[in-house]
Amino acid sequence: MKIFLTLLAVFLLFSGCSSDKKMVVAEKKELPSWLNNPPSSSNGFLYAVGEGQNKEEAVANALSSMVSTLSVSISSKFSAKSVVKEGYNSSNQATYTNEIQSDVKKIRISNYELVDSKNIGYKKEAVLIKSNKKELFESLVYEIEQNFSLIEQKKSTLASSNAIKKLLFYKETQESLSSLNDTLLVMNSLDKNFKGENYLSHAQRLDKEYETLLLSVSFGVESNNDASKLVSSITKALSEKKFKVSNSNNANHFRVILTSNTVQASSYGFTLARSAIDISIKDANGAVIGSNKLNITGQSTQGYPQAKENVAMKLSEMIKKEGIEKVIGLNM
Repeated sequence: MKIFLTLLAVFLLFSGCSSDKKMVVAEKKELPSWLNNPPSSSNGFLYAVGEGQNKEEAVANALSSMVSTLSVSISSKFSAKSVVKEGYNSSNQATYTNEIQSDVKKIRISNYELVDSKNIGYKKEAVLIKSNKKELFESLVYEIEQNFSLIEQKKSTLASSNAIKKLLFYKETQESLSSLNDTLLVMNSLDKNFKGENYLSHAQRLDKEYETLLLSVSFGVESNNDASKLVSSITKALSEKKFKVSNSNNANHFRVILTSNTVQASSYGFTLARSAIDISIKDANGAVIGSNKLNITGQSTQGYPQAKENVAMKLSEMIKKEGIEKVIGLNM
């Protein structure tokens, strides 16, 4: 009887505890209507939605989506204007369309408005953004004109600089204008009356200035006797960069001077050639504009001359791997 009463008490105790517990049901998040059915872009505005772990990430994804919409729109217009045939032309069309889409995605949209945002779950935010087409167009015009203005200002400050510094400037300019064509495509999709020939002409003029300057630059490569076998590696690398290698006295001629001090040694049956190499580049006035120091050890089982040949071979390999600019210590 005592055992029965004990079991009954335990049962009643646990029954009471369980009755006190209430089931907690997470409140279902109500999704905003614009998440699955965003407003359609119109003549005046572009709309896009994005999701992310926080608002910043959601906005970034929405901007990416907005630019993707522009790229698809541009590609569709290109397709509509093109005569697409079966076979080879179709392949070209697909390639060109894909290139437009991937390149236009690099364009930055800085003019947008956050219309709404909503927390839709744990660490999950959704946003709706819009961009005024007219204001977006004007912001792109401003960015292009500001870029060209900065380019011309920098060019004027380099008027008295050596040709190598100018070449570097033109290469940086080409990089800063690499998305110009795609930006102009976007601007034309935003404003059908926009052409942009003046911007293209400006960029082409800068390209021509670069090509003209490049053709005027030449290098001469000199060495002491110990470094004579290294000259061909430097000469070949400069030629591959489209530089003339010759003797000249013009203002855009530069001298690469190689000085090597090689010590013979041996180790484990190998003959070694330990070369300490000094490289300096001088302009037409004799000013040093670049330099580097290298330590290269050549080796051979056949003797010292072959070990020195191995030094030259390793220098060539270094140039292929690191680039001639880094090896000779000249940014160009």
